[in-house]
Amino acid sequence: MGAATTTIRGRRAVPWLVLGLWIAVLALTSPFASKLSDVQRDRAVDYLPVSADSTQVAKIQDRLPGGETTQMVVVYHRDGGLTAADRATAAGQIGEIANAHPLAVLPEGVPSKDGTTLMYPVASTEPGTDEDKRDQLVGDVRDIAKSEDGLSVEVGGEGALATDASAVYNSLDGPLLYTTAAVVALLLILIYRSPFLWLVPLAVAGIADYLSMGVAYGLNQGFGTSVSGQSSGIMTILVFGAGTDYALLLVSRYREELRRIERPYDAMAAALKGCGPAVLASSGTVAVGLFCLLAADLNSSRGMGPLGTVGILCALAAMMTLLPAILVLLGRRVFWPLVPRYGSTPKVRRSLFAAMGSSAGRRPLTVLAGGAVLLGALALGALNLPGSLKQEDSFTSKPEAVAAMQTLGKAYPERGTQPISVIAPTDRADAVLAEARDTPGVDSATRGRSGDGWTEIAVTAGSAPQSAGETATIKELRDRLDGSYVGGPSAEQLDLKDTNARDRLVVVPLVLASVLLILIALLRSVVAPLILVAAVVAVWGAALGIGGLVFGPVFGFEGTDPGLGLLSFVFLVALGVDYGIFLMHRMREESLKGTEPAQAALIALRTTGGVIASAGLVLAATFAVLTSMPMVQLVELGFVIAVGVLLDTFLVRTYLVTSASVALRRKVWWPGALSREPAAESGELPEPVTEPVGVR
Repeated sequence: MGAATTTIRGRRAVPWLVLGLWIAVLALTSPFASKLSDVQRDRAVDYLPVSADSTQVAKIQDRLPGGETTQMVVVYHRDGGLTAADRATAAGQIGEIANAHPLAVLPEGVPSKDGTTLMYPVASTEPGTDEDKRDQLVGDVRDIAKSEDGLSVEVGGEGALATDASAVYNSLDGPLLYTTAAVVALLLILIYRSPFLWLVPLAVAGIADYLSMGVAYGLNQGFGTSVSGQSSGIMTILVFGAGTDYALLLVSRYREELRRIERPYDAMAAALKGCGPAVLASSGTVAVGLFCLLAADLNSSRGMGPLGTVGILCALAAMMTLLPAILVLLGRRVFWPLVPRYGSTPKVRRSLFAAMGSSAGRRPLTVLAGGAVLLGALALGALNLPGSLKQEDSFTSKPEAVAAMQTLGKAYPERGTQPISVIAPTDRADAVLAEARDTPGVDSATRGRSGDGWTEIAVTAGSAPQSAGETATIKELRDRLDGSYVGGPSAEQLDLKDTNARDRLVVVPLVLASVLLILIALLRSVVAPLILVAAVVAVWGAALGIGGLVFGPVFGFEGTDPGLGLLSFVFLVALGVDYGIFLMHRMREESLKGTEPAQAALIALRTTGGVIASAGLVLAATFAVLTSMPMVQLVELGFVIAVGVLLDTFLVRTYLVTSASVALRRKVWWPGALSREPAAESGELPEPVTEPVGVR
């Protein structure tokens, strides 16, 4: 009796110990979590690889006298044509800017041919121009260069565009977190139909997100992991999306065990034993898939790998330790009003997924072929994806820097309006300058600052920024100017595109191989993992195709982010396989009991379909939050992943994978032991089975 009492007391103490441990962990990480935004960097060069020409240009500019140059263009425009007073106003304001801040050269106005516009290239060499000082500098220039009496004045250029982009990214943290939390809360309320239960996983997800921020800051400080607005936002989405998925699986199994087991502690132990292996395997697969991004050359993609992995692991730790502890402490009453009482039998209803499984089971090959044709047809829409996204098209709204660039594009269609920066060895600067002036497509070239053995040369192309003509000019300069580096805003975008193309060739096979090996080890089969991987690749193609059908015609986007293909592939493959593991794990469990393979597939769909559907809805909704953000890159990524998750949840997982498993029967487990067991197959499929109300 005494030993039993001691055991019960010990069990009661475990949840409190777990809760205390989490409080201690949060106390340790709290000072660092709030600092993550301080190390966030969102300049174009912060996204580029170290080896890129434009990255080298930015680094050398930092070492030149005055540090990195902040390039701006002050644009004066009047629809009816500039007056003498307008030109005098412009000259006065530019003089005031030159007096207030050190400039590389005194700007000279360049009038447009139609006389409506006058632009002044402004290059500031203010010492120590980091991001904060750059933003202050742009703000000061905008305060001086103000519109008046029908004369519009806009400040654009690389520096102003970077400031506007930084302002957008810095404004994402709060709205992204609040919107994500609100969406998850609403879905949990609908799923659980309880006024209290939804608060628990939501609060635990918030704690996991806070922990991930502290760990991400530690990685930045300890290993130099890059942090961008995009990667930190994706980390939050993953914590809430994947964390809530794990919570749904655990709570569903816990509710089931509470009807069989009297004590909540023992019921939770049984629930963790039942669903824990699948959750661990699925989260591990996602983490490994994301970690493959470390092989990317693009700095932003490489940094997203560790941050995404941190988000998944923090969500896993919180949902498998803190959530169970809190649920056990709260007891059965947390499920009110649908309390799962010990020994009770839940009300039943006809299962939607049993009906779907039956339809797939009757004609598996027909369903499989039809689904494959549908996904293939949708994937053709990817051919309609718009070209590479230009800097000025990166915003869903139009900040001042973009408005300035649009004004310049209309007024100066015959020439470039932002400089191409060439960094040449000082001892060869004159020869490089002459060669640059002789390069086809170059309108002008002037010598700039010198220092540390390097000289900066500003080149103006004869074509509009980021046009095919300017791109050809940049490539020609790089071919001709051996030993020099060619950078600037347009060169940065070109390097982004080229590096993303290279990364796809490296990361995509690595992700596929890593995920496939994990699935083979987990499922002890080759065929089943190949089915899952082929399915998620098909989903990725179809989701991109749907994006191609709506990005331009519906959303009005002028381009596609060069990183969309790679990032959407990594997330959809990793997260899609995640759900496949839940289904196949249950299918294998049923097969090990001796259930005929076709029946095992349909039973697995019936028992896991509701939970997977709920989890898929939550994950899709969290990524869909990105579509409300003001950056086109985030909107496109969120849309493709959300659509892909929905396709995977309601088409691929329910119909195609189930149909393939029914059609292949024991061959699905080849060459594992399950494929060799003698089959007593009657060919009969199970009767439609009812599903308990409230179980998702």
